[in-house]
Amino acid sequence: MNKIRRGDEVIVIAGKDKGRRGTVLHIIDDERVLVEGINIAKKHTKPNPNLGIEGGILDHEMPLDISNVLVFNPKTKKGDRVGIRVSDDGKAMERVFKSSGEAVDI
Repeated sequence: MNKIRRGDEVIVIAGKDKGRRGTVLHIIDDERVLVEGINIAKKHTKPNPNLGIEGGILDHEMPLDISNVLVFNPKTKKGDRVGIRVSDDGKAMERVFKSSGEAVDI
């Protein structure tokens, strides 16, 4: 079970976008994460009329290392580490915040 999933609201803790929040769009090989509106780079694109692509300089979201983001805890208004708790019968697993032990809401 992954501690960070697609759709989670995360906060960046390192890099040029430190302190910014965004939603996880995609997880790449359990090591990198693509966050909406974070780590924007300029990409020079050639026009392709067959595909309807205009040329120019476009903003493109680049992946971040997964260790540079924390799941945002809405109660404390801070980033928080996430752990996994197994139920007493050993069948169900849920993600919980390490600081409070409360379940992570999706």
